[in-house]
Amino acid sequence: MSPTVRVALLQTHASADPEDNLRRTLALAREAAARGAKIVCLQELYRTEYFPREESQANFRLAETIPGPSTEAFSALARETGVVLVVPIFEKRAAGLYHNSLAVIDADGRLVGVYRKMHIPDDPCFFEKFYFAPGDTGFCAFDTRYGRVAALICWDQWYPEGARLAALAGAQFLFYPTAIGYHPNDAGVAHVQRDAWETIQRSHAIANGVFVGAANRVGREDEVVFWGASFVAGPFGEVLARASQDKEEILLADCDLSQIESARHGWPFLRDRRIDAYDGLTKRFLDAA
Repeated sequence: MSPTVRVALLQTHASADPEDNLRRTLALAREAAARGAKIVCLQELYRTEYFPREESQANFRLAETIPGPSTEAFSALARETGVVLVVPIFEKRAAGLYHNSLAVIDADGRLVGVYRKMHIPDDPCFFEKFYFAPGDTGFCAFDTRYGRVAALICWDQWYPEGARLAALAGAQFLFYPTAIGYHPNDAGVAHVQRDAWETIQRSHAIANGVFVGAANRVGREDEVVFWGASFVAGPFGEVLARASQDKEEILLADCDLSQIESARHGWPFLRDRRIDAYDGLTKRFLDAA
């Protein structure tokens, strides 16, 4: 395995036609592979518009199984191009049981793992609890041809516990497929929210000595403006590449895996963790004595 791995984040808009989104995203992933990418990460719920803007039972028809159309199409692409793919999916697990999930597909087309979003938000225009059961996979990492990959999803990105557990599972790359934006009424504070969003994820890279990539969408869907700004950060938190806030892009970044060990030698956070003193993290809140 080469010490340097080129990763790609696909930042695009979504139309109301799932087949159109699938075709366009396949084309972007194929182009990313032609430009040297070895790991390609798609945005959250890539195959649809961000339907949790509303609560509607009609939207359950957008779900698919794993294996299903997305895994079949991207497995074929992986075999054709030799890339690893992180493919977010609105998963129908069983009748009445749905998850916000992703599939990790290795460079030979094998499905090597499934992750189900653990933290489910419920906010105006982000009504995910109506659709998705909380994940039950834990924060796992998967061996691929180009490194050990963990991928969490959107709201998970605000929780240091998930990033830490993925790193402890051996992740070298931590991807966050994302659908995040703002309501036009909040445009005046959107830059503050966007900065916070980037800062928390760069902190995961620093605290764990891993590469972090966040793939967001762009465009306006009804009341939500998605702010793009997909980025890749290195193990010291440095931004290796950042996309625009409003354009479709294939964002490429070269990740030197030797930097992981260098970062962890210089900042040995994993060595100095007080694992004997963290029992309180499993509680909802520590009441005052």
